Amino acid sequence: MSTLDTPAEAVPAPAPATPGRTGLAARTWRTVRSSRAASIGLAIVAIHIVVALLAPLLTSYSPTANDASHALVGPSWSHWAGTDMYGRDVLTRVLYGGRYALGVSITATVLALAVGTVLGCVAALRGGWLDEVLGRVLDAVLAVPSILALLVIVGVLGAGFSVIVLAATVVFAPQVVRVVRGAALAVVPNDYVTAARARGERTWTILWREVLPNITDVVCVEFAMRASWVVLLISSLSFLGFGANPPTPDWGLMVSENRTAITVVPMASLAPIIALATLVVGLNLAADGLSKAWGVDRIREGS
Repeated sequence: MSTLDTPAEAVPAPAPATPGRTGLAARTWRTVRSSRAASIGLAIVAIHIVVALLAPLLTSYSPTANDASHALVGPSWSHWAGTDMYGRDVLTRVLYGGRYALGVSITATVLALAVGTVLGCVAALRGGWLDEVLGRVLDAVLAVPSILALLVIVGVLGAGFSVIVLAATVVFAPQVVRVVRGAALAVVPNDYVTAARARGERTWTILWREVLPNITDVVCVEFAMRASWVVLLISSLSFLGFGANPPTPDWGLMVSENRTAITVVPMASLAPIIALATLVVGLNLAADGLSKAWGVDRIREGS
């Protein structure tokens, strides 16, 4: 949209900062304290993060070293969750697996959120042909199932941390664009955005100073929800053999490796499943609690 021709002296003073632009940290803390779902969810996620960071201090076993003499051992005082078919301590691999899962999912989610937020805000601000072209491209990308798109990208570029992060970013960024664009469209007509345009401010300045601070709630909720989907899809990718390479301690890979011995050492498969389930539940509880407390309608924002 072109800059308005109104003289600078005739432009009304910028509107006072809206509640969404100040005190985000304080409001977030009050929201977490007032929402039981958000409190429980964030507590579960925090436990996973702390356990993953302290993994070397919580166990003395190596997550990758094989020990054939202790293969397929049931739970004991030495191995609380038993060992897998290669003699590796299951609990140790679960603890270290949290590092891989959180590292990949957080990195991919942050990148997808950054790309999607910028594109969504720009599409809402500029509108016109840019919004139309971007919308048609997003429709084409979103028509491909996420797991299929991940398999294609990883199959072409090969497995590895950077490739998986890139694949997850490409797959999830279009979904973030749709949600952020819907939230930004509700902010663009406001007086302070119109005043910024009348002052001749650039699109990036308006995005950073006027639009983004007022959709931070939506972005935070989107981060929590998107992270849970990334964790699930990346674990599914590893389970199918296209994710982490052995002997990387990865939850999806652990389930794939030990599913044939589930009747002998069930904890070798159940332990990573429980870890994955609790992390996903925690992220979903956090997203739902924050969205309800902040009044973020994810269905409406994504429409």
